[in-house]
Amino acid sequence: METVVSGIRSTGKLHLGNFYGAVKNFVQMQHEYNCYFFIADYHSLTTHPTPADLHGNVRQVLVEYLAAGIDPEKATIYVQSDVPEIAELYLYLNMNAYKGELERSTSFKDKVRAHPDNINAGLLTYPVLMAADILIHKATKVPVGKDQEQHLEMSRTFGNRFNRLYNNEYFPEPYAFSFSEKLVKVPGLDGKGKMGKSEGEGNAVYLSDEPEVIRKKVMRAVTDAGPTEENQPKAEAIQNLFDLLKVVSAPDTYSHFESLYNSCQIRYGDFKKQLAEDMILATAPIREKIREIDGDDTYLRQVARFGAIKARESAAKTIRQVREIIGFKSF
Repeated sequence: METVVSGIRSTGKLHLGNFYGAVKNFVQMQHEYNCYFFIADYHSLTTHPTPADLHGNVRQVLVEYLAAGIDPEKATIYVQSDVPEIAELYLYLNMNAYKGELERSTSFKDKVRAHPDNINAGLLTYPVLMAADILIHKATKVPVGKDQEQHLEMSRTFGNRFNRLYNNEYFPEPYAFSFSEKLVKVPGLDGKGKMGKSEGEGNAVYLSDEPEVIRKKVMRAVTDAGPTEENQPKAEAIQNLFDLLKVVSAPDTYSHFESLYNSCQIRYGDFKKQLAEDMILATAPIREKIREIDGDDTYLRQVARFGAIKARESAAKTIRQVREIIGFKSF
């Protein structure tokens, strides 16, 4: 089976965008590929979380991965920092990653503009650590969004550069991989852009949100005064809500409200109530599993340890071979 690697930063709870855009596919992939799904706590250090937040966020993602249906018997679920070989490969790849190419990274330039007081070396070399995450398992398929495609291209660059430097076709080329035929767009509730943790609490609906919380968030979602002409194009905020409805609701529900909008009869209050109830229904099984797993520390510890053993088995083999290729030898 081909190897798939994907990680999610441990910066808080998973939301509908994480689930429909990635995790739902992971659950299907684990039956057909050799999957490594990791919690990227090294990556989260660029924003300097407190020790309590760091561990709590890792635990939260682990709970929610499991609640969403990732099976530790079928896929390897692990915490990035439990595999020190990743940091070692990161060091080797950094020796052949150049300042100019790292500074040209779009995400680095965006971070510099957004946080000029926190331009740390971790942000600059973020693509190198991502390359180490992928290459450590010699993965060929990486499920990534559009915003990560440049980083994946850099991963290929670093792997190919290593191969050329040491005249050894060791690392395969990893490529972007979408398991589903159609990418799911999950917009936020703030009327612009995709659902995300960094856009404020009200923008995202989390998998662990209680029904009343979901209702409040959805009822506060941005709308407009309503259509004034039949079949008029929707404003971005309204289109976003319809896109959310398409993700969580039945096709006939979507068609019903689309027809009401096109005939200028839509009442946004009714529309939002329906959207909220369908979100609650869609997330109910996961929410129940989150409660169940969250209370079982023994199980979580077993999953993390089992995942670390499996991931280190693959990573240690890569590091052993990489050290030989570079020329490190014991006396």
